[in-house]
Amino acid sequence: MSDDHGTIESLSSLAHETPDTYPPSAEFRAQANQNNSEIYLRAAADPEGYWAEQARTRLTWTKPFTEVLDWTNPPFAKWFQDGELNVAANCLDRHVANGLGDRVAIHFEGEPGDSRSITYAELTYEVKRAANMLTSLGVTAGDRVAIYMPMIPETIISMLAVARLGAAHSVVFGGFSAESLRARIDDAEAELVITADGGYRKGRVSPLKPVVDQALELDDADGKPSTVKHVLVVQRGKNDITMESGRDLWWHEEITAYDGEHQAQGFPAENPLFILYTSGTTGRPKGILHTSGGYLTQVTTTHSDVFDLKPESDVWWCTADVGWVTGHSYIVYGPLANGATQVVYEGTPDTPDWGRWWEIIQKYGVTTFYTAPTAIRSFMKVGRQVPEKYDLSSIRLLGSVGEPINPEAWRWYHEVIGASQVPIVDTWWQTETGAIMVAPLPGLTSLKPGSSQIAQPGIAVSVLDESGDKVDRGQGGLLVVERPWPAMVRTIWGDDQRFIDTYWEKFGDKYFAGDGARLDEDGDVWFMGRVDDVMNVSGHRLSTTEIESALVGHHAVAEAAVVGADDETTGQAVVAFVILKSQQQLLTEAEAEAELKKHVASHIGAIARPRNVFVVNELPKTRSGKIMRRLLKDAAEGRTIGDTTTLADTMVMQTISDRVVAERAASANA
Repeated sequence: MSDDHGTIESLSSLAHETPDTYPPSAEFRAQANQNNSEIYLRAAADPEGYWAEQARTRLTWTKPFTEVLDWTNPPFAKWFQDGELNVAANCLDRHVANGLGDRVAIHFEGEPGDSRSITYAELTYEVKRAANMLTSLGVTAGDRVAIYMPMIPETIISMLAVARLGAAHSVVFGGFSAESLRARIDDAEAELVITADGGYRKGRVSPLKPVVDQALELDDADGKPSTVKHVLVVQRGKNDITMESGRDLWWHEEITAYDGEHQAQGFPAENPLFILYTSGTTGRPKGILHTSGGYLTQVTTTHSDVFDLKPESDVWWCTADVGWVTGHSYIVYGPLANGATQVVYEGTPDTPDWGRWWEIIQKYGVTTFYTAPTAIRSFMKVGRQVPEKYDLSSIRLLGSVGEPINPEAWRWYHEVIGASQVPIVDTWWQTETGAIMVAPLPGLTSLKPGSSQIAQPGIAVSVLDESGDKVDRGQGGLLVVERPWPAMVRTIWGDDQRFIDTYWEKFGDKYFAGDGARLDEDGDVWFMGRVDDVMNVSGHRLSTTEIESALVGHHAVAEAAVVGADDETTGQAVVAFVILKSQQQLLTEAEAEAELKKHVASHIGAIARPRNVFVVNELPKTRSGKIMRRLLKDAAEGRTIGDTTTLADTMVMQTISDRVVAERAASANA
């Protein structure tokens, strides 16, 4: 196991919050998809039977399966392996065949203000044409196609067309550099790249095709040329780009040659569906491989149950980018397989102003809204007066994803966006799990701000100590998944041994998620962030998440990020970076450090008192909203700042680094 996960004797859980609870209303519970707690008991008694039932009732199989789970060669699971299905046909054709062709599949909203609504019949037609076009370019079952695109309908069409042919897509987030893109193309040995001339972001067009050109000009690690034979380019930003003759093709020119007739073929349930690369602790990205039948079963089940989906009336909006797993599972495959109507938005929440998201919710009557805690805290910083300008009364359920949500942000989300009326489902899962693993069922669960609470039916998780023993209630430890689940990662592409070493070596037949968690007195799960985000201060293991939550609990703080920095005295010291609320007038920056140190000490304990508190205007975030704490750690320890190419704003870290250097110099001269 990599040392990055650390040796965890115990995860100190020093914040003993006694949360208020929010039970479902009688009205919500009465109409909920899942409102009988016996589902947990039934699924626990026979998990394979439970998942087989979901697979048979929620999906259409061209060849029914007879074997549910093959776990004879752990950790390599096979689900429904003798069955066959077509993933794209489950997302499209069957809805049209069932008379739902006129239902809107996608309300697309471009950042510049252009919009269009695409029905299931229209989306099916476009995917069939695209499948024919890809076939003409040589794409067949088993091939890999790289997709480097903005958040536009053609991105989803491309993913579904690749899946329709039994090929596997590798979607690379549009913020990655040429070097990162090339590494992913080489690892997957992709022969086709689908991209766009550019995409709108923060009021301007960000280049994409030029990055592809640069990536393909690079030599790989062994000095070999790229495997790519064709680059298919969607015209979105109308950038002036170079098209290489014989290799580069315009999507809008090529697609005209193909009609909407294409018969979907069934493929084995274990046929690869996609490879999605995540950061590796060694610097080499890990190609997480997901297959078809089990993955689609779990994403459709969780999308329906966790979000209480009513496809005939709901308007779903997940704000993620399809370059991340949340976009794969809860924009493309889950919602479309369930026949949902959804919003897809191209740009950022602050363009042209901070009212953009709420304007979109008002425009389309969004009923179910799924976003990240970082976005919620950004809105807290701006203030409630912005969302209060819009009619958000259509919302009946809210969701949180990406990292643990601190209770203060949960309550703000509930009160301001949910009008203190609607449930919030705080979901925990990973690229590797493929689908939601731990989350409330909103018709059954009394919600606790800050806790994901309970494993989904058919899923078994535990919190263990370093020796592999279950911890007592009220204690912290390491989260594991006890048994295989349908949407689980099958392997790391091309590296089975790395798959074993990374996820299974520590606890044998139990999947180690790399996250710390604690159980409260009710047995509910509270996530404490990545184990490698846990600090060792004078022998105490402290969770960055709990300290961040305490900071954001202060009335003047909108957002906080905490890292552990090397310290000669304590081993590691707590260093905090905070953003103050724009409307607060009680703390000056000069007063903030002393006040917030005192606040953390009083809420958690003196051991958690930050050594430094830096007030900043912004935190370093990826375009998906993830805070890049490793860059903050570089700054806190005085090192040269690492790669910032994935940040939404690359200048943020320079500003923070300059601030830290200046304060250190001032302290040294004091």
